[in-house]
Amino acid sequence: MGQALTWLAEQQPDAVAVSDDERTLTRAELDRAANRLARVYAEQGVRQDDLMMLVLPNGVDLLVASAAAWKVGAVPTPVSVRMPVPERSDVVAVAQPRLVVGAEPQDHPGTPTVGGDLAALSAGRSAEPLPPKAAGCWKAVLSGGSTGTPKVVLSTTPATIDPTGPPSVYIPAGGTQLVAGPMFHAASFTYATRGMLTGQRLVVLPRFDPARVLEEIARHRVTFAAFVPTMLRRILQLPAETRAAADLSSLVEVLHVGARCPEWLKREWIAWIGPERLLEVYGGSEALGVATIRGDEWLAHPGSVGRPLGDSEFRIVGPDGADVPVGEVGEILARRTSGASTYRYLGAPSRWRDDGWDASGDLGRLDAGGYLYVLDRVDDMIITGGANVFPAEVEGVLDGHPGVRTSVAFGLSDPDLGQRVHAVVELADPAVTPAELLGWAGERLDREKVPRAVEIVDGPLRNEAGKVRRKLLRAEREVTAG
Repeated sequence: MGQALTWLAEQQPDAVAVSDDERTLTRAELDRAANRLARVYAEQGVRQDDLMMLVLPNGVDLLVASAAAWKVGAVPTPVSVRMPVPERSDVVAVAQPRLVVGAEPQDHPGTPTVGGDLAALSAGRSAEPLPPKAAGCWKAVLSGGSTGTPKVVLSTTPATIDPTGPPSVYIPAGGTQLVAGPMFHAASFTYATRGMLTGQRLVVLPRFDPARVLEEIARHRVTFAAFVPTMLRRILQLPAETRAAADLSSLVEVLHVGARCPEWLKREWIAWIGPERLLEVYGGSEALGVATIRGDEWLAHPGSVGRPLGDSEFRIVGPDGADVPVGEVGEILARRTSGASTYRYLGAPSRWRDDGWDASGDLGRLDAGGYLYVLDRVDDMIITGGANVFPAEVEGVLDGHPGVRTSVAFGLSDPDLGQRVHAVVELADPAVTPAELLGWAGERLDREKVPRAVEIVDGPLRNEAGKVRRKLLRAEREVTAG
């Protein structure tokens, strides 16, 4: 991957490679900056296949720091700059990085650190090419999801790439990519860096801002952008006149990933940009089983996340581990038909079963045509009065209210029902009341799925990647109720 940057720079040295709100680097400037920083890493003792934790905000520096890691054969591990130091220390204890970039020495005693001013760090170092190296693992990312307990997911794909090809089989080659999501999130990091390494121009936002997304697409003639459903919803919540004035003509593809997308949200985006330009990708940070579906195909199979991509394979099993009939709901298992693994964990037990299938933790079903439908997480399902309720369905309905920014549903203990459905809501319109939302849900959900209570909160419920700590929210309210 380090060589790929050099090759791209040799082909078009003055072509813009990456830009953020502060600076723009050409391909040649990016390659030279990565070479200089790579020498700093080597001076700090970074060796082949070492993990390097990058505590840097969204922007050019994070991309330079990642490129420098590949130059020395190391593995970039981006983490959120907002992660509290004690929590980051727990990750450091698990990952054992050789170096932490962007941290203070007192943050992690016993682990070497360097500051976040990369230009000052690498001043005076040679910008000449380094001997080619490729780590056996091209990235390591944190994945905590709703559990709030981060684990490190190491890709088993080596740090090699064809710079003449597309970033992936489902992302168009060339053009300009808007990076609107946080690059400590696996999807944003993957799409951004693979785009950079195959010649895409990257426009990086410091944080997601729905109005700026539309502005930057028009300003830079963006051809590709990836979002999570939370971002799609917040763009749609912009004033109608803002959306009507937006110039999205340059877009070749809008990809969404990271969570179940409510059908109403998907239909609105299809109506706005056209079905051929909207693509959904299903697959976790582990990337063992990947499915894709384009908008026009989705209209024929509404609710599906698509069919397996490449050598991915899925099956659905019941609680006993046996396959369930076509159309019935169970846990989704995945594998590669080649038998190859795409990841390994640090800080968490393997999800592999004895028969070679990987437990996704998701509930879903397969139809007769092999289309996969994802309903929710196994651990999140609510059983109330004997009925199964999927929180994602409840959240999809609540999020469809124009006055809701986002919502989270979960089950609380109930002496009569076993569990009762409870919803926590972050509002876009402070005039909306719990009674109004309960009425809205009652008109659109079966009776047992309607929350028994809607709780309004002031703070954000989901992080920049659209993730929520559902178990923590539930535990806090169970304690209060107790």
